[in-house]
Amino acid sequence: MKAEGTSVGKSAAPEAAFAEFLKEFPAYESTRAIDELRAREYARIDAQDHVYLDYTGGSLYAESQVRRHDELLCGAVFGNPHSSNPTSLSMTERVEHVRSRVLQFFDASPSEYVAIFTQNATGALKLVGEAYPFEPGDRFLLTFDNHNSVNGIREYARAKGAETIYVPLVLPDTRVDEDELMQHLREPTSAAHKLFAYPAQSNFSGVQHPLTWIAAAQSEGWDVILDAAAFVPTNRLDLSRCTPDFVAVSFYKMFGYPTGVGCLIARREALAKLVRPWFAGGTITVASVQGDKYYFHDNEAAFEDGTTNYLCLPAVEIGLDHLSGIGVEVIHERVRCLTGWLLSKLRDLRHENGEPVVRIYGPLETKGRGATVTMNFYDPNGRFFDHRLVEAVANRFRISLRTGCFCNPGGGEIALGISQPELVACFTGTQDRLTLDDLRLCIDGKSSGAVRISFGVASNFADAHRFAQFACRFVDRDTAIIGDHDASSSPRCRALLGG
Repeated sequence: MKAEGTSVGKSAAPEAAFAEFLKEFPAYESTRAIDELRAREYARIDAQDHVYLDYTGGSLYAESQVRRHDELLCGAVFGNPHSSNPTSLSMTERVEHVRSRVLQFFDASPSEYVAIFTQNATGALKLVGEAYPFEPGDRFLLTFDNHNSVNGIREYARAKGAETIYVPLVLPDTRVDEDELMQHLREPTSAAHKLFAYPAQSNFSGVQHPLTWIAAAQSEGWDVILDAAAFVPTNRLDLSRCTPDFVAVSFYKMFGYPTGVGCLIARREALAKLVRPWFAGGTITVASVQGDKYYFHDNEAAFEDGTTNYLCLPAVEIGLDHLSGIGVEVIHERVRCLTGWLLSKLRDLRHENGEPVVRIYGPLETKGRGATVTMNFYDPNGRFFDHRLVEAVANRFRISLRTGCFCNPGGGEIALGISQPELVACFTGTQDRLTLDDLRLCIDGKSSGAVRISFGVASNFADAHRFAQFACRFVDRDTAIIGDHDASSSPRCRALLGG
């Protein structure tokens, strides 16, 4: 049996380690087609000796995606779809075909849902936030574990007099306090409008929050926003089985190319509640300067401001075809196996004095979690290594990971043990702005961020193994210096990693 990535020596994992991995995760064998796909479509990863572990930040594109899009553009003449000339009509037809393909991919009935193209998931969420009909006494409910693009909706709610309520997370798994959530959902209120927002998968900890919350909230009169950006790259979202009112996605997180295109998938009934605060080119049937009036288009056309990124939209269909050809379930199984193996190795990695090298934020098992693993490294005395230093060392070994709080401050604050009084003190003062460096000084002695790795469509065991080897560099090391110390050849690391 050959280890993965043997075409490039540094990319290969030891055969003994791979054999042990397969014994523990035999289901990985059912995903072998991805190895062929990686050699054919993502060969540049191994050719350039990259370990790409930032799929939650952005997926990688396949070579065939770019070729198909190039062939399409070079073989046709496309015009701005906001017209009725031949090139415009040709583009309009393609845009509407892509729109239908998006709904089909998510099993969303076109009689119930519409697909609105945006710049990204953030743009999709902003459309809902700015147009939701908040009034004094209304409620906006959200979990601590949300991306800032969801947190930002609270500013629209507050500006209109609505109440914002956060539901806390519970350590050590950083899951939502479900009892408290249900209390808020069921609490009697005279609010005319109630909006609940949460991520299907945390972009901080990888926790997957129950999709059953959608129906539970709706039964109590709530409209529901599901941030699916971190979930859909490696999980199937079936909108015929769960029916959130609004779903936000970014396509580059799903299949890498194109960037600059996202989508708001909205239930027609919920979309009709929104009141847009302005109008733009493409959103109206008629507007007049002298008449001082305007009339919106129906449905999705009223929300696509200006001209869509129409030349990139055909690449969305190509990307969806690519994922469908692999099978989202196959990708899911592969990353589940890799995540499970890596979690166990990081959990067992110890300094000579028995202290853990790594502290993982989130579940230590694969149940109810995705392929995102967030952590910090600690020395034998329990002092954390600055996440920026960890990233700098990873860069030297061509490992692409991500550090910081990942635009998810609530999840980070809970996981890192930063209290509300500490943060209130930091944000109380006369300063006009606060930088991350200022915040680090303010919470002296605590980490302001973490290290995040994530698996995706082209990941393999060699990637996971090389990161585990990288983690060994912090064994028995002081926070002052990492240098070229490499403990991966120590007996403890060899025993742990199989070679």
